[in-house]
Amino acid sequence: MHSLSTPTWFIHILTLFEWTLAILLISILSNKNTKYKPYKLLAYAMLPNLASAMAAITWHIFDNAASLYGLVYLQALLTFIGNTALAIASWQIVLRERSMAQNT
Repeated sequence: MHSLSTPTWFIHILTLFEWTLAILLISILSNKNTKYKPYKLLAYAMLPNLASAMAAITWHIFDNAASLYGLVYLQALLTFIGNTALAIASWQIVLRERSMAQNT
């Protein structure tokens, strides 16, 4: 675990907790209020990015071992999937907000 400095590890771990908390809060909000139902998709769309961060941290835990270099490719793929999913979920929220604004 020497590949990153202590402050960098601290930021990485806190980011995982922050991302997880955001997913949980968005999910809870979308379950409690039907106005926020489209946000459920946003919570699901955040999961690949969380998995991407976990892949990166796992690789760093093992001192960036060459035998685990596949995690770098997995992280890149999960980031791409996550960012695409977030864009789609965000667009769905925009479309819903537009249609609700036009109906009022």
